[in-house]
Amino acid sequence: MRNPSKKRRFGVAAVEMAIVTPLLLTMLFGIIEFGHAFAVRQSLVTAAREGARLASMPGSSAAEVTQRIQEYLAPMGLTTATVELTRATPESPTEVVHVSVPFSDVSLVGGYFGSQSYDLEATCSMRKEGMD
Repeated sequence: MRNPSKKRRFGVAAVEMAIVTPLLLTMLFGIIEFGHAFAVRQSLVTAAREGARLASMPGSSAAEVTQRIQEYLAPMGLTTATVELTRATPESPTEVVHVSVPFSDVSLVGGYFGSQSYDLEATCSMRKEGMD
């Protein structure tokens, strides 16, 4: 003779699994999305730092700085990045590089976690060599 309470336990386990699985998957995809966004942000920081380093050298051009930044962002597939360069002047001898990319261009799960109407950004500034 079968135990009827055993069947009920399997049914309860199936219902619990149906409730918990979407929550666990949401958490998993959230962790993956955050990790990817963090990696992209670190790539932007590295590219901005490298661009500022090149910009601070005497004789560097804006085109060279932009090209160097694009070379650093290419392995991550960040082709839509915007580069803003503020060149040094005698009054302000600091080169400032600002790199940004729309989050919607780097998101792995689309709009699942809400709005994507913001940018991931990085800024770096370095003093221009030879400007005293």
